[in-house]
Amino acid sequence: MNAANTFALSSAEVRVLGSLLEKQRTTPDVYPLSLNALRLAVNQSTNRDPVVSYDEPLIRDALHRLERRGLTRLASGAGSRAAKFRHLLADALPMDAAEQGVVCVLMLRGPQTPGELKQRTERMHPFADLGEVHDTLQRMIERGLVARLERRPGHKEERYAHLLEADAEQRPAASPQPEAATSSQPQDLHGLLERVASLEREVAELRAGIRDPEGQRQ
Repeated sequence: MNAANTFALSSAEVRVLGSLLEKQRTTPDVYPLSLNALRLAVNQSTNRDPVVSYDEPLIRDALHRLERRGLTRLASGAGSRAAKFRHLLADALPMDAAEQGVVCVLMLRGPQTPGELKQRTERMHPFADLGEVHDTLQRMIERGLVARLERRPGHKEERYAHLLEADAEQRPAASPQPEAATSSQPQDLHGLLERVASLEREVAELRAGIRDPEGQRQ
C-alpha cells in the first residue's frame, strides 16, 4: 500500500495524530488523552516544528475528520468525566516500533536527517546505530510512507519527510525546468523596459511643464 495515495491529511490532522502517537509511546500512563491534554500536547513549545497555537474547536474538528478516516476514536471509559481520544494509526498503517518512532518525529518536527531521527526518537525507540535508522527509512520509502528529499546546499546529510500530509512542500521537489523559465525571461524583460521608457517620457514631460508653465497653456 502506498500511503501517499491513501492519506492527504491537513497540517492540523498531522499534528493531532502525531501528538497522540507520541504521548502513547512516551507517557502511556496518561494515554488516551483528554481534549485539554491533547491541546497542550499539540501546542507545546518543545519537540515541535513549527510551534502552533490551535484552539479546542480546531482540534475537535481535526479529530472528527481523523475519526471519519478511521485514524482516531473516542476512548472514554465507564465513569470517565472527560472525553478521551486515541489514535488508530497502527491499525490503518501497521508499523513496528522503529517505524512508529520515525513517522512520529517527522509528523511533529518536519523533515529530518538520519542523525536527527536517531537522537529524537530515543524515548520512543532507541536505534542501535545510524545503519538501523537507514534500514528503517528504506523500508518506509518502499511502503510509500517516507520520501528522501534533495540534499540542501552545504549540508552533508539528506533529509527525509513523511508522505501523510497533503502539502506539496513535504514532497520531493520536482525537477526544475530551466528551458521554460529561460524562454519567458526575454518577454518579461522586454515589457519591463517598455514600461520604464514610458515612465521616463512622462517624467520628462512633467518636468518640462514645471519649467515652462506658460508653454503648457498655449
